Amino acid sequence: MSTREQVVVTGIGVVSPIGIGVDGFWESLTSARSGVRTLSLFDPSLLPVRFGGEVVDFEAKKYVRPRKSLKVMSRDIQLAFSAADQALIQAKIEPGTVDGERFGVVFGSDLIQPDPEETASAYRACLTDADFDFGRWGAESQREIYPLWMLKHLPNMPACHIGIYFDARGPNNTITLGEVSSISAAAEAARVIERGLADVMLTGGTGTRVKPTQMVRNAVAEASRQNDDPAGAARPFDVERDGEVFGEGAASAVLESRTAAQRRGVPILACCAGFGNAFGRSADGGVTQQAVENSILAALRDAGLTPSDVGAVFAFGRSTRAADQVEAAAIRATLGDVPVTVPKSYFGNLGSGGAAVDFVAAVLALQHRQIPPTLNYRSPDPTCPVNVVARTQPLDKPAALVLAQTPMGQAAAVCLTATS
Repeated sequence: MSTREQVVVTGIGVVSPIGIGVDGFWESLTSARSGVRTLSLFDPSLLPVRFGGEVVDFEAKKYVRPRKSLKVMSRDIQLAFSAADQALIQAKIEPGTVDGERFGVVFGSDLIQPDPEETASAYRACLTDADFDFGRWGAESQREIYPLWMLKHLPNMPACHIGIYFDARGPNNTITLGEVSSISAAAEAARVIERGLADVMLTGGTGTRVKPTQMVRNAVAEASRQNDDPAGAARPFDVERDGEVFGEGAASAVLESRTAAQRRGVPILACCAGFGNAFGRSADGGVTQQAVENSILAALRDAGLTPSDVGAVFAFGRSTRAADQVEAAAIRATLGDVPVTVPKSYFGNLGSGGAAVDFVAAVLALQHRQIPPTLNYRSPDPTCPVNVVARTQPLDKPAALVLAQTPMGQAAAVCLTATS
């Protein structure tokens, strides 16, 4: 094992379609309760895909501080701040309770898209006889747009808002790499601690892929069309899967050096043992099996562990034909018959927020010594040779892996271990 400073998790928070807060989230996971439903935040009736994983009963005013910040927060940012607030509360960190110079933030974020209503009047102002006049955009549109509009949609703003309110004046960074963003953010946060540049780092990820503009794009992607059975649509590794499901959510974790956590006297939830990332894009699009294998093996090497130490894999499970086959083959080649579960089956692809939510699920699994089941796994696909967990089962080994991949070829993995 490495002699470097061990990085540990002392707080977690989640805002997801299956629960706001870790208790409700874990109860939904272990009760096999889906968060995928017909969309309600806007009228989806004209879309071919009319469902997804929405965060319901979320009132930003309950979580965001100061409230005046809501004027410059998109939904992605609101979800991120709320998840971070939960994690920091659990870790017993309030503004001023830790040295701000030794406290930083690295967050994963998507490119944050606006709602159509935000720019509709600006587009209308540039119409000439029902045709859009590009020459009028510079002058005419700006009169119709909120002056601070851009601040609502910059991907670095979740990290900025968190850093400002909680007086985190250490390293502050944002990773925008699609679905691998939050694992990459956690890796960088851990490296900052290992380099001795901070004692405490707040990390996580946020994503909203069920906005109207995104759902129009999703409709031409390899998306499930199960409008009559939304809860049964996400079917990773199942032979009947017909495409991915989209959702929204955010999760966060407080990382500290073990020395700092012990000095503060706070409970340690799990250890960040190792990280791995790799790249490989196939000729017909999508990540390669070799890239996924390399990310898994790199995380194990970094952790000083072997495949036999891994008790569960929290797989990406995109739920498309090709992507699931690639990931399943990589898991089988590197880890054999390890138990595999897919939290995404409960809420869909959350973009940059997805792996952060899976990270929280893995921490909870290590705490409870249980592997939550994969929803909708009824008919195993012989081309996906993995041991999918269809019912809750014990987690009897010390490590869990969380995986993520992007269609552009990035693959990432994080290895978490139990505290004892």
